[in-house]
Amino acid sequence: MAESENIVAETAEKIFADLADAQTINSDKKGAWKAPLWQALSEAGLPLAWVPEDCGGSGASLAEGFSVLSAAGRFALAVPLAETMLAGWLLAQAKITSPDGEMTVAPASPKDRVTLNADGSLSGRARGVPFAKSAKHIAVLVDGASHLSIALVKAGDCRIEAGLNLGGDDNDTVTFEKVTPITLKPAPKGFDHTALLLMGGVARSLQIAGALESMLDISVRYSNERVAFEKKISKFQAVQHNLARLAGESAAALAAATSAADAISNATSFDDEVFLEAASAKIRCAEAAEKGGGIAHQVHGAIGFTIEHILHRYSLRALAWRDDFGSESYWAVELGKLVAARGADELWPLVASR
Repeated sequence: MAESENIVAETAEKIFADLADAQTINSDKKGAWKAPLWQALSEAGLPLAWVPEDCGGSGASLAEGFSVLSAAGRFALAVPLAETMLAGWLLAQAKITSPDGEMTVAPASPKDRVTLNADGSLSGRARGVPFAKSAKHIAVLVDGASHLSIALVKAGDCRIEAGLNLGGDDNDTVTFEKVTPITLKPAPKGFDHTALLLMGGVARSLQIAGALESMLDISVRYSNERVAFEKKISKFQAVQHNLARLAGESAAALAAATSAADAISNATSFDDEVFLEAASAKIRCAEAAEKGGGIAHQVHGAIGFTIEHILHRYSLRALAWRDDFGSESYWAVELGKLVAARGADELWPLVASR
């Protein structure tokens, strides 16, 4: 990690540690923690980290932004930081200035499309849009008759049907009924829906990997504190075996996610190599979320399922993030299509290129 990445990640970690403590948030039923946290993040320029300075952002590199998302995952952050970063990144592709405040991005599902009407308005339906209800603006990838466009839309101009994901965070359906965008510009040549999904998928992979790191830390700490039959449960072979499996899932997710983030950070386009890395990361991290979450709760026993314990903040969000920007089954099919299209002789060169 470069020195600048360290500085950005350390800034994020300090803000999260001061204002996003899991136990404090778990006890705050009214959500009073959100405003101070968002203010601190905004003052540090983190929500618009991926937006160039001439478009109203911080001008941080992709690698620096990815380090923030890893830290956010370790705190199971329940504010639209990742979504605002992705929205700002999408708007920046068309050199659209990002507004202040919370944003989200649409569509977030592979099958959904928002289309451009002849009068310049937008129509369509986007499901599973994270934090749409609490966002002030939405960055939208728009299908036109001959090309893709990127639009900035006021969230209040859309019809939003509230929903929740497994972690209890907003996961809404946004309907665009001839919505007039604030700004609409052509997407750059070569940019498409897959690029947006891959970028969102890697963001979620990093968050899942971060959440698994915390689940491992919490589980190890608990096993060294909990006493059964007059000895710590960490001394039991079955528990040691489970913790080793959890450590393996955490390490695998972290390796896949960081490799994909590195690939995107150093690539000039979303080519086949980036596709391989990003799709593989989403698949592997989704698998790790399921297996790792189950192991962590098994180590904790019944206490891990209670609303008072913080473990569910991590496990449920990790499970929820599996479905954002394409599920593991979706990416498994798409990855299979890529390999089949390139042919058997090209498989090893593709894998060995990284």
